[in-house]
Amino acid sequence: MRLIDSHTHLYFDDYEPSPESAVERALGAGVVHMVLPGVNREAIAPARRLHERYPDCTSIAVGLHPCDVKEGIMEEELEIVDRELNENPGFYCAVGEVGIDLHWDKTTIDLQMQAFDRQARKALSLGLPLIIHSRDGLDATLEVLRGLPAEPKAVLHSFGGSAKDAERVLEEFSGMYFGINGIVTFKKATTKEVLPVVPHKQLLLETDAPYLAPVPHRGKRNESSFLVHTAHFVANELGLSVDDLGELTTENACRLFGIKL
Repeated sequence: MRLIDSHTHLYFDDYEPSPESAVERALGAGVVHMVLPGVNREAIAPARRLHERYPDCTSIAVGLHPCDVKEGIMEEELEIVDRELNENPGFYCAVGEVGIDLHWDKTTIDLQMQAFDRQARKALSLGLPLIIHSRDGLDATLEVLRGLPAEPKAVLHSFGGSAKDAERVLEEFSGMYFGINGIVTFKKATTKEVLPVVPHKQLLLETDAPYLAPVPHRGKRNESSFLVHTAHFVANELGLSVDDLGELTTENACRLFGIKL
């Protein structure tokens, strides 16, 4: 079984005894590659260090997370994202994670949409995919995407919407990828109802570590090695072997992010 964790923050400093140990556990579990998205300026250095330690089994992205979009500092943060992308051609596999989050703070919606639009246009100009965070903000997310000059290559990471939401996205953006993580294993989650709606060629697996650990580790600090539990659950729901699901989603991640195994 080969798996790619298409969204993990293993560079956070709360892994014991180190982020490197979490990478090694993932490799031992069959996770052959991990995508490390950015969230703000503070994430750049630790993510780069972990990627430089494991250049063959990690890819790195840079972006400003919607929860880090704040009045007075947004412009400086976005300039840092632009500079990283301009000065390091070919280094970053994607722009992200970026998008809309109205779960915690609805007052910054206008700023979030501006930041998302700017970063999405940057991704288009560089031919890079977008890693989209959309929490309680699908309408605003789609509004920004509609305003772009072209449909971007993109994944809706940690997709938590309904099957109808997924159908709605695909009606407008037929090439959208969907990131499925540990939420799908939760007893009351409706995410499994999305699985039959998403084309197999647009399905990605992720952990969003250190968050959203799957059953049987729910409530613990998540890590990329736990991706195997999500893979087994999704494979069972789709009537696939876990090996076939692994190859399918690995191929999808490689196509979207330009990963060469």
